[in-house]
Order: sequence, then C-alpha cells, then structure tokens
Amino acid sequence: MSSELLSVLEYMEKEKGIGRADMISTITNALKTAALKGVNSGQELKIEINPKNGQLHAWALLKVVDSISNPKGEIHLEKAQAIKPGAALGEVIEKEIDPSTLGRIAAQTARQAVMQRLRQFEKDRIYDDFKDQVGNIVTGTVRRRERNDLYVDLGKAEALMPAKEQVPGEEYQPGERIRCLLLAIESTPRGPELILTRASPKFVRRLFELEVTEIADGTVKIEAFAREPGYRTKIAVTSIDPKVDPVGACVGARGARVKTIVRELGGEKIDIIKYFADPRDMIIEALKPAVPREIIIDDKAHRVVLKVATEDLAIAIGRKGQNARLTSRLIGWRLDIEEFKAQGENPRQTAIDSLVKSFGLDPVIAGRLVDMGINSPGAFEGVEANDLEGAGFTAEEAADIINRVSTA
Repeated sequence: MSSELLSVLEYMEKEKGIGRADMISTITNALKTAALKGVNSGQELKIEINPKNGQLHAWALLKVVDSISNPKGEIHLEKAQAIKPGAALGEVIEKEIDPSTLGRIAAQTARQAVMQRLRQFEKDRIYDDFKDQVGNIVTGTVRRRERNDLYVDLGKAEALMPAKEQVPGEEYQPGERIRCLLLAIESTPRGPELILTRASPKFVRRLFELEVTEIADGTVKIEAFAREPGYRTKIAVTSIDPKVDPVGACVGARGARVKTIVRELGGEKIDIIKYFADPRDMIIEALKPAVPREIIIDDKAHRVVLKVATEDLAIAIGRKGQNARLTSRLIGWRLDIEEFKAQGENPRQTAIDSLVKSFGLDPVIAGRLVDMGINSPGAFEGVEANDLEGAGFTAEEAADIINRVSTA
C-alpha cells in the first residue's frame, strides 16, 4: 500500500504538477469520509500519510470512560491506560488501527478522489495557464473537426474554434499547424473552454501589432477597423509623430510588412488608409480610386449619400457590395451610394440669364422675350417697340426694353 501511494504522489507531483501535500490532504479526507460510511460508521478517525515513504497510518479517536455506552466512540479507563499510561477520564486518546480495516469501499473512494482532484486540477491549470493570453495569438495543431467546429491542440490544453470564428474558404487538415487569436475562456460544466478565432477583426489587429513596431510602441495608432473575413480588411491609421507616415509604416519597405500579414490571412486583401476625423474626408480617402462627385451628409440620421460617376460606381460599391459595407463600418455612418447624373442645361433659363446679364432686364420680362423667340442679345436686331407692343408688351415696357438694348 505504501509503495503504491508513494508512486501516486510522485506521479502527481512530477507529471501533473499537483503538490504532494495537496494530494495527501485529498486522499486522507476521502479515506476518512468513506470509512465512516462503512464498517467504521460512528467512529471518529485520524488518518495520516507519510509524505516521504507513502506509509499510511490510521487511529480511532476514543473517549476515556468508566462505563461504555458507545463501543465505537468510547474506551474503558483500564484499556486506555494500557494504551496510554496516565490516561484520565474524559480524555480522548488515539488507538492505532490496521489501515486495511478501513475497507475496500474506502480504497475505491480514495481512488475516485484522486481522479476527481486530478480533473479539477487540470481545469484550474488550463484557466491559470491561459487567462493572461486572452487577446494574444497562439499556435496549435489541428486535431479534428466535429459538426463544423475545429479542435486545436495548444500543447497544454485543447481549444475550440467554432464555425462562426473560422474564415470562409479556409480548410484545415488534422496535423496542420495553425495560428489563431485566443478570443475568450468560457465556463462550461466540463470546465473552462478555450475559444479561438481567425475571423475576428481582433486577429488582424493583433497581427499588425506584432508585425509593425510603430503600432506596438504606440507611435502609429489604428483608429478604425472593418473586416469581411477571407475577402477584405480596411484599416485607418494615424501617427502621433509627424515624421512617421502611418500608412507607410504599416505597409513596410516594398510592402514587406503587409505582405506577411496577407500571407497569414490566405491572400485576404488589406486596404490601409490615413484616418480623418471628418467623415467627408474619410469617405473620399476610403473610396479611392473612385472619386465622389457629390457627398450629402445627414448628421441627424448619421447617414451619408454618396454620388459617383457611372464609371466609378462598380469600384465604389465593390464585389457584392463589399467595399460599401466596409467603408460604412469604417466611418461608423450609414452609407448609400448612388449614380451621379449631371443635370442637363435648361435652354430657356440659359437664354433668360443671358438677357438679364446683357441688358439688366427683369427676369420676368426676359422670360416673356424668350417665349416670343428673342433668346439672345443678337436676336434684337431689327426689333422695334411696336413689334414688342404687338407681342403683348405695354408701350412703357416696350420703350424701356428698346432703350436698354440700344444703350447696352
């Protein structure tokens, strides 16, 4: 028994990291509880395990009396003095008993207690090992797929990547190495569960923090972020140092930094733009190379109507509306994109404006002249006052018009 216990204690301590004192306490409490439910029912026990050699000792705690009414809890004075010389009435003495008398049930209970403590320790260890890594990138090995959920071995524990946290189009094979973001640690009846993600914008943000030293040290800051996993990501960046170009820092020399991130994301496109606090400037920057012809901002409804030329419409909206959605998320405003239609010139109004400008005529008078066919300054050639009177103008109006034309 002692060698078996010692082996258990050493295994738990070396392989599982559970302290010897912790396991001894677990085993002794389990033995005591089980023994009191079996043949030793009604008896108070004391159990000790030697941490060095695994030797198990057990004692029955008995009260010294001169008349026994409870044989399992009391001992006669004469027998007590034989065990402990000088024992007095009312004293509680310890009488050593053979551990084998604790029974088979006690042994099984102790084994169950060891296994339960091991499981609980594993749960606690998983939480302790990973609680400080939430929000960080971890590397693991794909183990299996169950109902579209992916299980990844992180070495010290197994983690779960739910289907919603996977990138559409990415395939993972058992044994494949994979980098993910530790999104959260969720409590379940089975213990803490590690949740991984590759679809969250936080994953891309963390990749930039690892790859771009200026972001890591705070010189460059990611102000806005929008992502459609597997397709495109847009980020807007600023710099607290006027000498540092935030976009250039993220792109890197010859695109080295952003290419590394794109490779990790399986070719997902990344747009890096300069951040502007003004939504109008932000939209213009985010939609390049498309050029907005007209921007209508409704501050109250937090809505922007954007009008672009026909040739820029497809670029502004993007594949399946992707570019428009990402831009909307990036600026935090609802975005509606419409085709810009140039308003054609109004010939009548143009003619009226011309007469008003040339002769200082009243717009109403100029409109009546245009309606009778005089639609330009040159059209007055040969026109006299009675021609105008015959067209419905009063004598005064006709005289004033001719006078203005002749003196112009």
